[in-house]
Amino acid sequence: MALSATMVGALLGLGTQMYSNALRKLPYMRHPWEHVVGMGLGAVFANQLVKWDVKLKEDLEVMLDKARAANERRYFGNVFLSFRFFFFFYALIVLCLAQRLNLLQV
Repeated sequence: MALSATMVGALLGLGTQMYSNALRKLPYMRHPWEHVVGMGLGAVFANQLVKWDVKLKEDLEVMLDKARAANERRYFGNVFLSFRFFFFFYALIVLCLAQRLNLLQV
């Protein structure tokens, strides 16, 4: 993986420098040391991009695990509290309907 990223980056740097020379209508290999610098910077860029992608995937897995745990706590964590919450709202709805239908004299 590192070798392919290095090669792709080096070709990217070389291609960028040659394209720059072509746009300015200069000889492709005008200053060879610029091509070497471009290849080196391209290789470093590509390797850093691969490292960043791996770290991003690891961080995403950590965040998904935290979210999954939070959802399990929220929906399956304390069943007793969720039933109390349900019955409280059920009683509140019944009370409101009873008042609306004038079944309850308050």
